[in-house]
Amino acid sequence: MQNEERSDSLLLLFMCQNDPGSCEEWDPNAGGNRVITVPCESLKLVEPPESGEVVRDTLYGAMTVDVNTDDYDEAREKWASSSGESTRQVLGQLGEHPAWIQGEEVPCCDSCSRPMSFVAQLEEGPDWKTAMNFGGGGCAYVYRCNCETHQAKMLWQC
Repeated sequence: MQNEERSDSLLLLFMCQNDPGSCEEWDPNAGGNRVITVPCESLKLVEPPESGEVVRDTLYGAMTVDVNTDDYDEAREKWASSSGESTRQVLGQLGEHPAWIQGEEVPCCDSCSRPMSFVAQLEEGPDWKTAMNFGGGGCAYVYRCNCETHQAKMLWQC
């Protein structure tokens, strides 16, 4: 994965889901989404409360699978074919190269003005009831900068 030097941080992704959708959350600079970088050295697990609901009704798990190809769409097809699962079960990719839907749109860092480095591509998810809304069949793209600001951004296309 690219940006090995930043593996000591956690990226928290937030996206506006305003109805009727006027947040411009597809734009990495419009304010409708946000990526916050948190250093991992100070993170701790919290104790769940002793009573009340603490787990959602829908539970998901995820795993990483290496597929021998440089093309994301080909990797999804290969995995689906070998596993007997739908490509909708693929939640995205870490590192490598984004598979742009509409065309390359690499964001620049607000601090150093250089193009940011690709971190991950995210799919909407397998179940429409709990999926992220990237415009109906779209993908989100997460980037971060290697400069000292630790800035990160997210955009999506459909």
